[in-house]
Amino acid sequence: MLGRRQFIRQCLHTACAAGVAGSVPQLLLPPVASAAQDAVLAVRVGEDIPQLVRQTVAALGGMKNFVKPDETVVVKPNIGWDRPVEMAANTHPLVVQTVVLLCLEAGAKKVQVFDRTCNDPRRCYVSSGIQQAVKAIDSTKAEIVHMDRRAYRDLDVPGGKALSRWSFYLPALEADRLINLPIAKHHSISTLTLGMKNLMGVIGGNRGMLHRKIAESMADINAVIHSDLTLIDATRILVANGPQGGRLEDVEVRNTLIASPQIVTADAYAATLFGYQPQQIETILAGHHRGLGEIDLAKVKRL
Repeated sequence: MLGRRQFIRQCLHTACAAGVAGSVPQLLLPPVASAAQDAVLAVRVGEDIPQLVRQTVAALGGMKNFVKPDETVVVKPNIGWDRPVEMAANTHPLVVQTVVLLCLEAGAKKVQVFDRTCNDPRRCYVSSGIQQAVKAIDSTKAEIVHMDRRAYRDLDVPGGKALSRWSFYLPALEADRLINLPIAKHHSISTLTLGMKNLMGVIGGNRGMLHRKIAESMADINAVIHSDLTLIDATRILVANGPQGGRLEDVEVRNTLIASPQIVTADAYAATLFGYQPQQIETILAGHHRGLGEIDLAKVKRL
């Protein structure tokens, strides 16, 4: 039986072979895991970030549970802002570096790191420290790349409530695995930006329009783009003036990582770090209603 990502890849390839330009019509996606299925969560606290990443992923059975030998992997951090590490606007570079290393240790054929940034991409990649962290791995199998404007394609969004069609970045859809690495932050429109919203970095179009119906828009996007693993960086969190920040007073050090194969379950726990119940965050609630994860943390198995 085809997995969700393999199904999408086959549909894309079939459409290309048939000469379909710009869309994959009637893309009837296999359902994502139900809220009761795979409702597991790993949360770890520690000051040594590489060790913390390894401990958190190990609690879920290790990266081999998510990445198989010879697979291509996209690692999607938040690199959206021209901010240094201590400002907590982007995913910590050591989180990114360690996850890439874990993918390679699991046998990945290729690991690509990228994001559609909000500020100038060249400055964001360097200021965040993520470009240097990936290059320091010094492997031909791991690379940080700038996104190709030619690699977007408009796709139908089956069952979409806010979107019937949107532009998606093909390398994110066609990779065997997608590892989602958001940072936990305040957001002026959606209250919080976590795993679900981090995937705005692999879509095209006018993303500002999505904020008009942000909750359902994010549920629509995440119903198409499946994260095999979401690992939320809460080593330091931005508690105000997000998503860009810019003041050290708005940053709190938490030394925490949160991981789950269910994006909404990871987001649900992360919301509690800001003093919210998961159901208070509209994007999390919309994702739960779409079957993207369990938000009743009492029903989630902590590993």
